[in-house]
Amino acid sequence: MTSTSSAVENTWFDHAFGSAPVMAILRGMGVERSMELATTAWDLGIDSVELPLQTDEDLVSLREVSRLAAQRGRSVGAGTIVREEQIPAAKEAGAEYLVSPGYDAGLVRVAAQESLPFLPGITTPTELQAATTLGLTWVKAFPAQWLGTSWFAMMRGPFPHVNFVATGGMNAHNAQEFLDAGVSVVAVGSALEDPEQLTLLAAQAGHRR
Repeated sequence: MTSTSSAVENTWFDHAFGSAPVMAILRGMGVERSMELATTAWDLGIDSVELPLQTDEDLVSLREVSRLAAQRGRSVGAGTIVREEQIPAAKEAGAEYLVSPGYDAGLVRVAAQESLPFLPGITTPTELQAATTLGLTWVKAFPAQWLGTSWFAMMRGPFPHVNFVATGGMNAHNAQEFLDAGVSVVAVGSALEDPEQLTLLAAQAGHRR
């Protein structure tokens, strides 16, 4: 990724999300639990794990999970990136990509300067068009459950080359509906805590393998 022009890109996600259509989000779970659930996710075949950064402990969790990820050849991202100063901190802690709840072109460009792929959150066609104009081909659709599966089907028309990561309200029971509607990846959080959903998530994670 370069920042030599006004355009940026995030095609890095083509490879990162290419093998499994499921991503794990570990929000505010503490260091030990984050490490445990990250390991569970990887064992299920979920290669990508995101840790939202909202507290100092979250940064410690990111550092420790990144250390484990490096040993297993997995990627870890930092989420809830809403301020520029979070970007170098996330990079120092080992994040390989960044995720934001909303769309901020300035944050995307700062991340590009740090050579960190950025996944911005979008909710409207206007935000989606702005992201594609900037050069992005991967976006986070949030909150996906509120948007509904029909929203993704409609967006595929004017934006056929965009890859959507559905986030917000996703679990093992509704994930396939969103994948069938054209979503490339579903991001699950609390579902990882539910033993009854783990078998389903493992099956969905292995769908592309």
